[in-house]
Amino acid sequence: MSVYITMKLNLNLSFSMMIFCAVLIRKGTSFTTSRINTSAIRRGFAVDSRRAFLFQQDYLRHQSLAKKFQVSLSAATQEELESYQNKNNIDDQLVAFISENGEMKVSACTIRNIVNDVMLQQTLTPTPADALARSMACSILLSNGMQAEQTFQLTLQCDGPIRSLMCITNGKGETRGYVGNPGLADMHISEAIGRGSVQVVKMHPSWPTPYNGITAIEHGDVDRDVGIYLAESEQRACALAAASKYSGILCTAAGGYIVEQLPGCSKETAKKVEENLAKLTEADGSNTLPAGLLLSGKTPLDICSIVLDGLGMTPLQNIEPKLVCDCNEDRLLRAVSLLPREEVDKILAEEEQIEARCHFCGKVYRMGPEDVKARLDNVTGDPSIDENFYGKSD
Repeated sequence: MSVYITMKLNLNLSFSMMIFCAVLIRKGTSFTTSRINTSAIRRGFAVDSRRAFLFQQDYLRHQSLAKKFQVSLSAATQEELESYQNKNNIDDQLVAFISENGEMKVSACTIRNIVNDVMLQQTLTPTPADALARSMACSILLSNGMQAEQTFQLTLQCDGPIRSLMCITNGKGETRGYVGNPGLADMHISEAIGRGSVQVVKMHPSWPTPYNGITAIEHGDVDRDVGIYLAESEQRACALAAASKYSGILCTAAGGYIVEQLPGCSKETAKKVEENLAKLTEADGSNTLPAGLLLSGKTPLDICSIVLDGLGMTPLQNIEPKLVCDCNEDRLLRAVSLLPREEVDKILAEEEQIEARCHFCGKVYRMGPEDVKARLDNVTGDPSIDENFYGKSD
């Protein structure tokens, strides 16, 4: 791609993100910047949010969903769990279970294949691959239970050399993501990320405006920072972990888990789960929980079984996350249409084509001057807000 086009269009960014940002600007939506009194929520930075709950519910305030709706939950049999087996984590997988008393939900995932595909598409070295793998695992876990067409977007704006991280996942487990500096040399992930902000955007096609949340990056290791976001911005009592391991340029293990207290969760249940999380940490035996478990052959089902040990397990979901990019030529045209027409004509006259590379999948799109002009002449509606805008020529 020419330097001129890169400077003028910055089309090396994701087409979908350009349109999305334009929608936010036009609708006047801004990120929520206020922060809650953290002393009332956190139990201190000494608490590791991978194996304990930063935010504690008011146990006397809520009644459990199982009791409120008189739902009878029963533990799954071995036959019912057979479809959840995934020996040696051969397939990417996301599973979710609820405790038999309806007070705790656990989701776990393995995404090694997705990470290896992303490394090939974006030519990632291990450090940015690890950061992106953690972000994608968090995004996949937090999108669990959403409607199929709903999206969860996680963005880390950083002042470290990695620059930025962004992932988008829908309720079907279709995910994509990119990292700002794909060729970063080996260094500790917290050094690569530095300081900045964790930004979350949740959107559904029927919503007039998206839900936005933001907190500061405190640790620089992604999963603990997302855990702080859940405690501070959404006041959710969760334990969240995500990590990956590499051998050269090959990802050998990647995934994570999230444990969430449901309304009405008792102190006894929360204490039991934290005891089980301590056992899980000990079994992992590494500083990259739960990548050590996944590398040793433990599956998402095994992780959920350890976390809910003594509480019974009722299955909720079992899906295969997939790497899916929705970039296309029409999104390129949308991005071009946001520029003044004289600017586009000038670029076509000097460069004789429009060229752009998708940040997510690496696919390169090229459009000649005749095609661009013909399609721009036929556009209808506003490209930043009109879902039916395509500008296709006859």
